[in-house]
Amino acid sequence: MLIINNFEEYQSHLGKELGVSNWHKIDQDQINKFADATLDHQWIHCDTEKAATESPFKTTIAHGYLTLSLIPYLWKQIASVRNIKMEINYGVDGLKFGQPVLVNDEVQLKAKLNSIVNLRGITKVGIEAVLVIKGQTKPAYTGEVQFLYHFI
Repeated sequence: MLIINNFEEYQSHLGKELGVSNWHKIDQDQINKFADATLDHQWIHCDTEKAATESPFKTTIAHGYLTLSLIPYLWKQIASVRNIKMEINYGVDGLKFGQPVLVNDEVQLKAKLNSIVNLRGITKVGIEAVLVIKGQTKPAYTGEVQFLYHFI
């Protein structure tokens, strides 16, 4: 795991791969809980019987936003940013979903530092995020996530 203690250490990784997370399996229980939390119970996600017969994937798929919401969890497996008062999810640029994540697929986050700037004491970073699906060549999504860090 990458350990980052301050702006200068973070900046030294500009343009470099930061690492990859562990594999995470997305099962039907996680999909159902996400559906409950977001009130999105579309059959393609939650109705296993209908999906088996009517979906082109022949199974349920994870919500795209479920896969996106895994970024903070997976990111913490790649880097530990220390000596901060606060970390804020600031935005996502250029997000493109490449293919659906089927139930029981395993996913992994790959991260690269695209940009870093000091905004009067607040560090803004742009991390290229690619969600890989185990056994697939095309990622679930690509985009740039931005975090704001308030270093001590």
